Formats: sequence, C-alpha cells, structure tokens
Amino acid sequence: MTLRPELEHPEWGPFGRPLFNDPSARALSRVGVVDVGSNSVRLVVFDGAARSPAYFYNEKIMCALGAGLSDTGRLNPEGRQRALNALRRFEHLARGMDLPPLSVVATAAVRDAEDGPDFCAEVLRETGLKIWVIDGEEEARLSAQGVLLGWPGAYGLICDIGGSSMELAEISGGQVGRRVTSPLGPLKLRDVKGGRRGRKAHIKTVLEDLSARMGPQRDRLFLVGGSWRAIARIDMTRRGYPLKVLHEYRMTTRSVRETAAYIEQSDLDSLRGEAGVSSARMALVPYAIDVLSRLVRTFKPKDIAISSYGIREGLLYEQMPQKLRDRDPLIEACYFSEAKDARMPGFGKTLFRFVMPLFPRVPQTQMRLIKAACLLHDVSWRAHPDYRADVCFDLATRANMGGMKHSERVFVGLALQHRYRNKRDDARFGAMYGLLDEKQQKQAEILGKAMRFGAMFVMKADADMGQLNWQPNKKRLELILPREVQPLYGEVAQARLMSLAQSLGAEGTVSLRD
Repeated sequence: MTLRPELEHPEWGPFGRPLFNDPSARALSRVGVVDVGSNSVRLVVFDGAARSPAYFYNEKIMCALGAGLSDTGRLNPEGRQRALNALRRFEHLARGMDLPPLSVVATAAVRDAEDGPDFCAEVLRETGLKIWVIDGEEEARLSAQGVLLGWPGAYGLICDIGGSSMELAEISGGQVGRRVTSPLGPLKLRDVKGGRRGRKAHIKTVLEDLSARMGPQRDRLFLVGGSWRAIARIDMTRRGYPLKVLHEYRMTTRSVRETAAYIEQSDLDSLRGEAGVSSARMALVPYAIDVLSRLVRTFKPKDIAISSYGIREGLLYEQMPQKLRDRDPLIEACYFSEAKDARMPGFGKTLFRFVMPLFPRVPQTQMRLIKAACLLHDVSWRAHPDYRADVCFDLATRANMGGMKHSERVFVGLALQHRYRNKRDDARFGAMYGLLDEKQQKQAEILGKAMRFGAMFVMKADADMGQLNWQPNKKRLELILPREVQPLYGEVAQARLMSLAQSLGAEGTVSLRD
C-alpha cells in the first residue's frame, strides 16, 4: 500500500485519524469514503451503529477510467475527466454535510496506468483530496474485511471484481488468509484478442493459475463488486425472486449456469430494463458472466452469496478494535435504531426477556432474531396506524442492516407485522412469506403476538411486567402478573393474551402474585 507520508499513524489508514477511540461506543461519527475504481467512482457516507454502519449517502458515477488501459497504458481521457468532475462534486457534498475530509482509495486502473500519479496530483491540486493507491493484494484483503464486517463468522472465498482486476481472498475464523489479484476485470477482458473463444480460453488459464495458488476453496463463495450484483439482479429477474435486496442474496452453481444461458439468449437492452441494470454496467455483464461461469467450475463452492460490502466497509473494519468486531452487527443496528426511534428506548430488552419463555431451547441463530424483533418492535410508531404493520415489514426486509439472511429478514418482518396486526397481508407480501417454511411462519406469528401483548405493559425498561409460563405438553399458557400492575390487564390486553394462546393452540390463564 502507498502510504501518505504526512500521516503520523499509518495504522489509521486513509482516514488519517482514529474512527473508534472508544471500543464501547455504540454510534459512529459520520465518515465519507470514496472508491476510485476502474469502472466507477463512488462516494459512501457512513453513519449509524458503530459495529453496523449504514449508508447515510451513496452515489456512484460510471467513469470507465480503465477503458482501453491494456492498449494505451494510460487512463481513459474521457473517464479521467468524468472522475475528476465526480471528485469535485463529492468534495463539495462533503463540505455541505460538514464531514471530516473525505478518504479516497484508488484501485487497479490508477495503480496500473502510467499517468496514475499525474491523475492523483491533479485531483489533489483541483480538490484538495489525497488519494491512497492500493495494490491488488491489499485490495483483496480490504474486500475480505468488508465481508467480515457483515458476516463476523464468515468463512470461504471472497471474489471482488472491478473494472480492470479481480481479487480473491480466503477468510476463516475472522481472519483473512491467502489472497491474489488477477487481470480478469471486464474492461480488460474486452481487449483480449480472439473474440469470445479467445477470451474464455484466457479466463480459464488465469483461473487455473489462481486455483493452484489459492488451493481448494469448496466453502461459500462471496461475490463483491458491481458486475456480480448486476448478474444477481438478472438471476432474481429470471427466477421471479420476491425480495429485491442484493446483500445476502444466494445463488447456486446451477443457477449461475442457468443465468449464463438466460443472458446469452436474451436481448440485453430488454433485459437491462427488466432487471434494473444501468446501460454502462450491462455492457460489462457478458464478460463478467464468462468469468463467473468459469470461477464456479474451477472452485466448486458449496453455495454463493452476494455481498454489498467491500473495500469501503473493509476500511472501517480495519480500524475496529476486537471488542467492537466481536459484537453482532444485526443486534447493534437494532439497538441503535431503538435508541434513535423508539418511544421507550430500552424496553425492547425487557420485552425480549418477557417473550423468551415461549421459545425454550431455540438455537442462538433464532434467539438473535427474536431479540432483533423485540428491539425493533416500536421504532415505526410514527407511521399511520393503518399502515404501521406494513411499514414494519418493509423496515425489516428492506432496511440497510447486515447480519441477516433473506429468510431471516422475512421472519423478523412477519413478526413485526403481527406485532401491529393479527392477520398478515398475504396479498402484498405472500410471495416473500414463501421464503419461510410453515413452522417458521408460525414462530414469527407467535413472536409477533407475544410482542403485541407485552407492549400493553409498556412502562419503562427493566420494569416488572410479569412473566409468561408456557407448558407446551399441557398446552397451557399462564400469565403470572404482579398484583400492583393488575390494572394494566384490561379488556384489550385480555383479548391479545387469548389471541396469543390461540396461536399456540393453548388455553390462556392469569395468576396474580404479591
């Protein structure tokens, strides 16, 4: 990595300052990162929970800096001007948001071009922004760390494709292992001689070499980069997939083959409109799908996951102390949302303890979803009562939160929907419910109705709101209520308890204690 010589503490990276002075901090001070790639220049401003930063602002401009680089050895002149204009705009936006100085990272095109240093000097002169140029292996490492930000326990192979390069890195046990870089970016592949046959032969040769260097990688394949996301959008379109969230979208080697055939047989202009892919990105898809097809044939991963997190998130993860890295990104995001938006911040944890007797011996993977739902149970209270249940479902299924599979998003969303309404909205969301089996749907309903009932006892965090005693063998649900809060158990609360008992197939009773 090329370090800026003026930095006193290189371990702070391109930020030039520590972002996480307090390992116990829950919130992240707003920070802006610019990624100058071979194909696009993107500004992301992060905000929100320290362990699970959200996109406060996100803008991408397609510049194609690396177009023609293989032939000329220089940055694309038109792309260079577009990139400079983009950086001027981003610097003005950052000042308007009162951000600290933007942190700018450049990858393959700038590092490979003979006029890359001149471009960096021009950017500094015109905008005051200093660019960090990172090498291929560092790019692979940062992309892998970005994946770890969203999946703390992830293991497998990271594949980050840009315009001019493609990087691989292995992750296991929260650490980044071997990593390699290659010239398999779509912009470079356009310049390979011999048409598609020559290109496919070139891809095969390069990937065989990468496989020899990386060794067997049969676990999960994480795909990072805009071209992979475009292919995922097309895969969603082909399948009629109901949840249009790219992060954590899953594919199989078979679906890659089927989507490759689908792309080859389709009119690209029509497909672009159907899938919502930009024309500049769609022009690169035929090259990227050839790489992906050979990639999965070479490494034979057990499954494939799309990651929206990459270099930019990896830069944040780089600075996180281990104590912060060890936190669950989903739960941290939910704590942050509750503190910011709930009427009674802190009550979610009390509600979680209240409903847990209904879910004895659930695995940790399920327990964290129950906790997430409880923390989010009240954050949409400002929505109109007639639409609150739907707003909750949209929040869980579409929000910018990491640490959740698509089926888990639907589980939390369905539970929150039942928090505000007894019946689900099959007409609008029925296709998404299908991502859960019947048992999971029933569990979400029970959780939602338990939260709906428990919310009747809202007072304050850590209040004694009684307890539920669930005896599944006897099909008996007992509410043990402190005598002093008995006035809270009115007609509506009674109706909600009976509705919960009915979902459990149980009889509901109430006992008082002194």
